[in-house]
Amino acid sequence: MKETSKLWTGRYMAIVVMAFLFFISLQMLTAGFPAYITDVKDNPTQGGLMTTVFMLAAIITRPLIGYLMNKVNMMILNFVGLSFVAITIGLSFNQESVAILLLLRAFHGIGFGILTTVLATMATNIIPTNRLGEGIGYYGMATSVGTSIAPMLALSILQYFSYNFMIILTFLLTIATIIISFFVKPSKTSQPVRKKISFKAYAFDKNALFPAIMTIFFTISLGGVISFMGELGKDAGLGNSIPFFFLVLSIMMVLIRPISGRLFDQYGHKVIIYPGVTSGIIGLFLLSITEDTWSLLLAGLFYGIAYGVVTPTLQAIAVRAVAKEKQGTANAMYFSGMDLGMAIGSTGLGFIASYKGYHFIYGFSIVFLIVLLIVYTLGLVKRKKDAAIVANAS
Repeated sequence: MKETSKLWTGRYMAIVVMAFLFFISLQMLTAGFPAYITDVKDNPTQGGLMTTVFMLAAIITRPLIGYLMNKVNMMILNFVGLSFVAITIGLSFNQESVAILLLLRAFHGIGFGILTTVLATMATNIIPTNRLGEGIGYYGMATSVGTSIAPMLALSILQYFSYNFMIILTFLLTIATIIISFFVKPSKTSQPVRKKISFKAYAFDKNALFPAIMTIFFTISLGGVISFMGELGKDAGLGNSIPFFFLVLSIMMVLIRPISGRLFDQYGHKVIIYPGVTSGIIGLFLLSITEDTWSLLLAGLFYGIAYGVVTPTLQAIAVRAVAKEKQGTANAMYFSGMDLGMAIGSTGLGFIASYKGYHFIYGFSIVFLIVLLIVYTLGLVKRKKDAAIVANAS
């Protein structure tokens, strides 16, 4: 019993480290490319397209990966995906053409779609069922901390060093991830399923659709935070403080993730979704009015709590809603929702920012979190009604 309940195995820790390094690498590019293009071309919409193309490529890739994971060994998919990402990052070195960079961002997105789904499924397959929320929480902490400190690193490197230095660093991080993957012992669930399955059956599961939709609404706001904080800092005269915003955000995620994971396992998601989303609303409101460092850091605190609570909770809801053999499908749908939200946020909010400014888009993003709360509440009401109907019928 103790063995089956053990979370911190060597395999799990290696996967968490791989996810951390991989997310730092790819999210540095996600933040760095828009900032680089916006500065060079003075066009925030074009800068946002760098993120949109990346996310759309990942979204298109994910359904295929959800299917392939049941046909091809996950360790092989992991190695092929990492190698492909490393090559396409290398090709980005010393590149200034917007058209070529957009193509390379699409390639980055394909690799991102493969790796995020494969790594998450490798993790969820070995997490004990009774510790699913906690296990996904720690895994999500690694990916989210990587995601949140990456913009800080990218913007600092672009400010003090160069675009090419950023490319070299992300390439080396990807190579390090490949090296660590050689030490991950394949699990039985990494092996392909030897039976006939339809593409539709493993590309989509209706039970994971509800959390995936809610993920879209949250990550629309996240797309704005990842893509345009550097430009907000310039508008507000707080350029040197923006890295500290991401630092505070990361610290709050590290502190809140273990707590929220245990609360999910013990009490369910209701007790953490409402305060988590409310914290995000407060953080976005502070960003919409910030003119000084203290309000900026306070915004990072509140949005960090939201990011640390909401995203892993929605992923855990998706994974728990499906059968064990379809956890790859649930992860693919969850990450597709995240990517779609990020794509909508980076492009849509970038377009709005070109007319209304960067403060405005963070206030506008509050609308999407309010919609998330409404959709979540309606989902809970429907679930209670369905449960009551079943109880009465029996």
